Amino acid sequence: MHGFANPARFLRIARALTAPLLAAGLVLAAAALVYGLFYAPAERLQGDTVRILFIHVPAAWLGMAGWSGIAVASFVEIVWRHPLAGIAARACAGPGAFFAALCLVSGSLWGRPAWGTWWVWDGRLTSMLVLLFLYFGYMALAGATSREGGSGRIVAIFGLVGAINIPIIHYSVIWWNSLHQPPSLGMGGSAMAGPFLGGLLVSTLGFTLIFGGVVLARMRALLAEIQAEARLRRKAFEG
Repeated sequence: MHGFANPARFLRIARALTAPLLAAGLVLAAAALVYGLFYAPAERLQGDTVRILFIHVPAAWLGMAGWSGIAVASFVEIVWRHPLAGIAARACAGPGAFFAALCLVSGSLWGRPAWGTWWVWDGRLTSMLVLLFLYFGYMALAGATSREGGSGRIVAIFGLVGAINIPIIHYSVIWWNSLHQPPSLGMGGSAMAGPFLGGLLVSTLGFTLIFGGVVLARMRALLAEIQAEARLRRKAFEG
């Protein structure tokens, strides 16, 4: 892991991976969405509204995965003081917030015909909304710390504490009486029909690759910003 601590080495790897990840992700996600919109069969009970799962499920997964990435990077930053860990955590925040918001919007669009309302204070929906607020709080705290030159450990601790919400989101449909359907995919198998499962897996893979490419691009941009700021300070000191 410490082999990637060198920013120059990391930038070489990230530069080589960013475009392929984005390109492959866009192709897979587009193919899955075309399949879901035009070729997947209507579901027996939900009809054509079930097609939104090809966006909703990957968005939910990546909303939670984004904060999981923040938590892991924050742990590495606190314990090993890895120089890129804090940058990785901050790079995950924006895409993670986007997918958390997309999950909530697509879930509301799906809930309107399924439940007869746009929103209910269901355990799954509420905990996902809390996750979106956590993202906003994390980005605000990270931005303020960067501007004021505060300690990154405070931001990392926030990232770790916020991870408590991830298992709450996952198990909310089991712990509480929920309108949201229970998980269709698990370690023991799938309760989802084949025509939906295959397209969903492709869609999830595609959006995950896009997420990875965006995170690498954001890390490169953050590193460039830090390096540019360091050069300006060095010139000001020399002058």
